[in-house]
Amino acid sequence: MSTARPRPLRSRLLALALALTAPLFAGIARSQGPDDAFTAARHRMVERIRSRGVTDAAVLAALDAVPRHLFVPRPERPKAYEDRPLPIGDGQTISQPYMVALMTSLLELRPGAKVLEIGTGSGYQAAILSRVAAEVYTMEIRQPLAERARRALADLGYRNVQVRNGDGFQGWPEAAPFDAIIVTAAPPSVPGPLLRQLKAGGRLVIPVGNRSSLQSLLVLTKRPDGGFDRANVMPVFFVPMTGEAQQRRER
Repeated sequence: MSTARPRPLRSRLLALALALTAPLFAGIARSQGPDDAFTAARHRMVERIRSRGVTDAAVLAALDAVPRHLFVPRPERPKAYEDRPLPIGDGQTISQPYMVALMTSLLELRPGAKVLEIGTGSGYQAAILSRVAAEVYTMEIRQPLAERARRALADLGYRNVQVRNGDGFQGWPEAAPFDAIIVTAAPPSVPGPLLRQLKAGGRLVIPVGNRSSLQSLLVLTKRPDGGFDRANVMPVFFVPMTGEAQQRRER
């Protein structure tokens, strides 16, 4: 009959440590599952956008890096990488990924660019811009959305984005001029202050039209003489621009 020898103290301590930490590592493994799924879904989203004709490498890389699911309410996260708008609260939506990619690529941003965004929403578009431009200024008229976006961008480390709660119709004069301006809500006509805050050669990408019908996605490029070249890209449907733009519509 054989007898078992007692295990050395070092082996027993190692076994105890493994037993105590096993639940921790199991929990980590479980938490990585959804993130892995989100990453795979984000890659597929980018490939769909590429297949639709957006080929700007910097813009596609930004969409592949920014976690869109962290810019939508938790119940909407399983749908975060579908190509459609999603509700973000206060009656507002986050634009569909294709539109974010298209409008960003239409800005034709260069390294070192300074960009103004009107309509921060959840902060997703600003996060995309922050990976393509050097400085991003973004304005949101709804204070709860502005504060949530500011927190989300700060928590995710987007340090080159400044968020302001205010009416974007008048732009951000103290930070002007801008290399590019993007507007994510539709005024009935192009706000004059935004045109004046563009540098020569700068681009304004904006949906324009009434809320009751399709709007036009426009690109206005400022010429050295102060005039503008205007291109009508496609019909779109955005939430209306409120504040001063709304008041002017009602006059």
